[in-house]
Amino acid sequence: MTDFDGAPRPKLRIRRIALAVALTATLALVCCGGTVSAFFLGGLGGIDDNTMTLSAYGCGEGGPVSADGNLPAIGPYGKVQVRNAAIIINVGSKMGVPPRGWVIAVATAMQESRLSNLGNLGDRNDHDSLGLFQQRPSMGWGTPEQLQNPEYASTKFYEKLITVAGWEDMALTVAAQEVQRSAYPDAYAKHEPIATQIVNLLANGAARAIGSSTDLRCAAAGEVAASGWTIPVKALVGSGFRTSERPDHDGVDLIVGKGAPIWAASSGIVTVAACDNDNSGRSCNVDGYPGKLGCGWFVEVQHAGNIMTRYCHMVERPSTKVGDVVTAGQVIGRVGSSGNSSGPHLHFEVHLNNDRSSSGAVNPVAFMKDQGASLDGGQ
Repeated sequence: MTDFDGAPRPKLRIRRIALAVALTATLALVCCGGTVSAFFLGGLGGIDDNTMTLSAYGCGEGGPVSADGNLPAIGPYGKVQVRNAAIIINVGSKMGVPPRGWVIAVATAMQESRLSNLGNLGDRNDHDSLGLFQQRPSMGWGTPEQLQNPEYASTKFYEKLITVAGWEDMALTVAAQEVQRSAYPDAYAKHEPIATQIVNLLANGAARAIGSSTDLRCAAAGEVAASGWTIPVKALVGSGFRTSERPDHDGVDLIVGKGAPIWAASSGIVTVAACDNDNSGRSCNVDGYPGKLGCGWFVEVQHAGNIMTRYCHMVERPSTKVGDVVTAGQVIGRVGSSGNSSGPHLHFEVHLNNDRSSSGAVNPVAFMKDQGASLDGGQ
């Protein structure tokens, strides 16, 4: 299959939109050398070498590590903070909360306290908020002594989370806000990528497990992992990322029949939904051909952590529009062959740092595998 790579990038100017999904920068995560491991591990900033003794490459088998063990610092979080994260994860496991809840809880505590068990902060305190989740005695969460017990505070968070109907399928920031009722409801999402990696490190890759089940098995094709990611189509990988034959190919071609549904790979906000015309202005409502410029009908979605995904060659106008907030697994369009294409397929890209250009692209196969949403053998 051929597609739009080698032609000018899509020419649309993205509007900046402030909606319910936080798309602001998280920590300064920079992809070094284009590898996913550098982005997710080195990108955390100064990870202790001992971190790599933790098993982060399963799907949660065996459960989380003990919070009483000799845990390392992870990125900007010291050993005490990492222990608090381990407590949050272990409490969720003991309560039978699926691992998606662990990611939500850790990200929430990152926002509320930087994983620190906060006491009374005086004038800097938000009313009478205390502990890992800044829960308030005056709002019925518990006594001050109870809320400064990480196990108790974590239990109260999960007890409220599991009463929220459909929380497993919500964007992280929406689910967290249903529990916390924060004055800054968009703030949680930016912590999702790092919370995902901490859950992986402290629970044997549990963020790669199916997010809505306690079975701790790897997410299958079409299921949403605890990381909040899923495959964009059930398909086989054709042309790869920047191969020797196509060094300018900034994504992968997923080979599937015309009309197959295309799913948002993760929750986010639609920033582009348009026809990328060739220079003649010909409509995208026809099959393209090799050498025709452009992506055809395509969609771009921005996700937490300044990650962008691009979906090209749709058969018709996308079913979403600019400004729509989408969830993982939501249909955003249908597979086609519009634009620079020789047959039906989805051209799928992943970009870091909100960089729409070629320099922001990373290998989608490696990236998605790390999220528990492997593109290999997606049938």
